[in-house]
Amino acid sequence: MVKSYLKYEHSKTFGLITSSSSNVLWASHEDAQNATVRQAGAGKAIVGAGEEVLCWDLKKGELVSRWKDKDCVAEVTTVARSHADPEIFAVGYGDGTIRIWDSRIASAIVNFNGHRSAVTVLAFNDEGSHLASGSKDTDIIVWDLIAEVGLYKLRGHENQITGLHFLHPKSKSARGSDQDQNDNEHSEGFENDGNYRTVFLLTTSKDAKIKLWDLESRHCVETHLAQSNGECWALDVSPDGSGCVTAGNDGELKVWSINMPGLARNSLQVNGEAEQKYIKERGSMYRQNKDRTIGVKFHPQGRYIAAHGSEKAVEVWRIRSELEVQKTLARKRKRRREKLLTAQDGNTNNEMVNGDNVEADLATVDVTDVIVPYVIVRTGGKVRSANWGRGRAGKALHLLSANTNNELELYSIPTKNVEKKQKSAEPPEYNRAFAVDMPGHRADVRSVSLSSDDRMLASCSNGALKIWNVRTQSCIRTLECGYALCSSFLPGDKIVVVGNRNGELEVFDIASSTLIETVKAHEGPIWTLNVHPDGKSMATGSADKSAKFFNFEVAQESVPGIAQTVPRFKLVHKRTLKVSDDILSLRFSPDSRLVALSLLDNTVKVFFVDSLKLFLNLYGHKLPVLNMDISYDSKLIVTCSADKNVRIWGLDFGDCHKAFFAHQDSIMQVAFVPHNQDGNGHHFFSSSKDRMIKYWDGDKFEQIQRLEGHHGEIWAMAVSRTGEFLVTASHDKSIRIWQQTDEQIFLEEEVEKEMEELYENTLATSLDQNDDAGEDRTEVAAAGKQTTDTLMAGERIVEALEISLPDLEAMRDWKQAKARQANVAPPDRHPIFLYTNTSAEAHVLSVVQKIKAAALQDALLVLPFHQVTALFTFLQIWAEKQWNIPLTCRILFFMLKLHHKQIVASKTMRPMLDGIRRHLRQALQSQKDEMGFNLAALNFVGSQVRDRGSKHYVDEATWEEEEVGKGKKKRGFVDVA
Repeated sequence: MVKSYLKYEHSKTFGLITSSSSNVLWASHEDAQNATVRQAGAGKAIVGAGEEVLCWDLKKGELVSRWKDKDCVAEVTTVARSHADPEIFAVGYGDGTIRIWDSRIASAIVNFNGHRSAVTVLAFNDEGSHLASGSKDTDIIVWDLIAEVGLYKLRGHENQITGLHFLHPKSKSARGSDQDQNDNEHSEGFENDGNYRTVFLLTTSKDAKIKLWDLESRHCVETHLAQSNGECWALDVSPDGSGCVTAGNDGELKVWSINMPGLARNSLQVNGEAEQKYIKERGSMYRQNKDRTIGVKFHPQGRYIAAHGSEKAVEVWRIRSELEVQKTLARKRKRRREKLLTAQDGNTNNEMVNGDNVEADLATVDVTDVIVPYVIVRTGGKVRSANWGRGRAGKALHLLSANTNNELELYSIPTKNVEKKQKSAEPPEYNRAFAVDMPGHRADVRSVSLSSDDRMLASCSNGALKIWNVRTQSCIRTLECGYALCSSFLPGDKIVVVGNRNGELEVFDIASSTLIETVKAHEGPIWTLNVHPDGKSMATGSADKSAKFFNFEVAQESVPGIAQTVPRFKLVHKRTLKVSDDILSLRFSPDSRLVALSLLDNTVKVFFVDSLKLFLNLYGHKLPVLNMDISYDSKLIVTCSADKNVRIWGLDFGDCHKAFFAHQDSIMQVAFVPHNQDGNGHHFFSSSKDRMIKYWDGDKFEQIQRLEGHHGEIWAMAVSRTGEFLVTASHDKSIRIWQQTDEQIFLEEEVEKEMEELYENTLATSLDQNDDAGEDRTEVAAAGKQTTDTLMAGERIVEALEISLPDLEAMRDWKQAKARQANVAPPDRHPIFLYTNTSAEAHVLSVVQKIKAAALQDALLVLPFHQVTALFTFLQIWAEKQWNIPLTCRILFFMLKLHHKQIVASKTMRPMLDGIRRHLRQALQSQKDEMGFNLAALNFVGSQVRDRGSKHYVDEATWEEEEVGKGKKKRGFVDVA
């Protein structure tokens, strides 16, 4: 009989506030009930956290919502917000996919897949109808969010894309203002319908170039060298679009002016000026920190700029007003005149102070006179991303910082009052208004341990011990500790012992959140500790080449000033075992007979607990054994090593049962299932730096399951006492729970599944390589990407055409024969048509409709040309019956563009195309008539409502905001007749 196993699945993730791979966005409390809360609240932070997007309330420090696609395991790399609809967000992932999320329902509404590597930057246009994405594969793709398709791919950069921004020049034509207004309302920069305003795209890359693209003609208009020293890492455009800032190495920021009126004029000209430059360098600024600048952001009001590197600081600049710049220039001219007077004894020309020269100086003034340093905000950790929050106008600035130490901070910075003259030039005093730091560790979690009832979890890092409720994933206690390396709950689950790098044992009482005792146990780091199975003692192993055994005792201590004594928990040192090398791991056997030590010399030594005499020496690993565990029956010991191998030994004679290559990197921890209730007592888990957890059968020496999900090295692992779940902690700052399910898995099926995944990955890689080899790297290309999903979709279309075309012809012949002779027997049809009771054309349409819009074009590429004629046959029927005209037109136009030469050369296709054209025109005319009728009816109904009504509709929310803004009391009613 084939043995089955129960499957483990990823259940929950906690302890992660923000990933160091993604940026941060600030959002207001749009869903608050009244305007006062919306204005008084600190807002929300939208951040990527692993494969999820988290929304945090900055004031309460609570998690508001969590956006996760169950089919996605890739890490979030960038998040962007729509200007038109603030509740719509675009999220880019590490596998090159993009998902459009609606925050109101916390679900993905559109999926795109066009990039071959991680998406690095996203940008919406002003109307929210199009999205531009940049990636590490050097390509820029423009997506149509309404049609849910990729429009085209822009190529020209030679390295990772680091900045994207749409530019919308406001064009003023020579026609009347009413006509202009009408044009601007209905214009789309991507549609050549006569009423457009051209949209431009500004991009930067690590190849140190800044490019301006004309999206109407789809070509690069301008290219400049963005940075003088190395890569360009960031770009932001001022809110009014008149200028931009690029950032690169050595703390350099370059300021550029953008000629928006020139771009508007160019969009109206047929033959534009070839030599005209729309982007002009205005000068450079330098940050105080000379590291690489990875982020730059304009304030929404346009008066301040924030820039940061990867240090613990965000530098804020202030843009001076025109009056301040003129005063500065006047002071400079005055000083220059005084110097000339001193040097030339009064023979100087005073014409340099007239008004005309002042205006001329403003146009060519040095950028350092316009943009001046304002304040340097010192953050609690190294900054990964920073963004501005919006507060009340005229009040303090709000700067949101997402740090690499798993922390969000909101700083309040007072604004500069230009009217009041400040005597001292001291920078303003900022303060940290709010922070989200409690639900996670600042450093990597080095140790996790579960309580005896599996209800509490202790996690330790450098500087903090946190106690979590396993069921709710909430942090119950946070205690300060040293650089923790190992930890364990003591019997009773009220005390936690932590071993740290200084050789100290710290004993914490969870109930009172106090440090009971600190014991200087070793001279070197304590790498391991283990509680004796009888629960009365424990042992520690250290880098000082000794293992020490401690007893748990309760001593009566006298309190100064009081005659009574109080009980106090103490660790009492009883025995010491000296060995030849550093101890990395220590384990008691469940029968309390043996204790095993793994040493830095690649060996494992097994001693008797009572006499501490050597029992076994286990040789075999080529690198140090990092961890080990002993099975419930004390018969097997499993060891894992930095040599990527796992070895299973018998504890009776020390013989090696099996050695196998388990992971692609050092294996950090192994753990047996603690009991044998389901016959799984010899099953064990291993976790590694290769971000993988594997589940093994220790009797058959075979891999049962592979658990993927972490985005960093896995440092710690703990298996529950019941074996129903395990907990892992990783370098990505997340703690994950993997739950046992009722689903059964079989080894043969798992092996087949792994082989299929390997084949699909190889196939996708080969498809990408074929795409690269087949393309001649033109500046514009199709925004497509062949994946296994698109290939399968193409195969479904081919299969539907192959079974539907014969059925269509058979049914036509039968209908003709039935017209001549009434009692003709119907033909034998395919079972699928009999089962669903549908026609051939309806079946093909249903197959095509089920394919996602974004994958349809890539699926149609799979069709061979002899199937195209069959597809056109069905297109003609759909057009005649007016079925799904938008989809019919889309397939028709794409196939005409793809197979234009073959279709033109084919004689059989000509009458078919004429029929399709005739039917489409009829369908479009009927739709046009219907829309015109509906518009006329709506106008008629609207005029009747206006004539009869004496009061107009008042939006309560908007009116309430206005009243709060004015500071007036709310009135009972208002008559606006």
